[in-house]
Amino acid sequence: MSQLETAMAILLKTFDKYSGAEGNKGTLSKAELKTMIEKELPSLLKASKNPGDCDKLMKALDHNGDSEVDFNEFVVLVAALTCACHDRCPKK
Repeated sequence: MSQLETAMAILLKTFDKYSGAEGNKGTLSKAELKTMIEKELPSLLKASKNPGDCDKLMKALDHNGDSEVDFNEFVVLVAALTCACHDRCPKK
């Protein structure tokens, strides 16, 4: 597989690893999202001083308002974090 194909497979595998631990296998609940962030993005969590940040993140990601993060919403998180962490956010 190419590097991009490998990255896509890793995204799918990571999402599937945490989704469905409680309830729907195709989505991340707030608890599953928090666990995923703690395990897969520990430096992001360390940088956050506010315990309510996970709730804010969940609300920002949950575009359809179902209190869960589906794969499309998860990909938005990954893309936004990638841009922010590598200074690739568009300048206005």
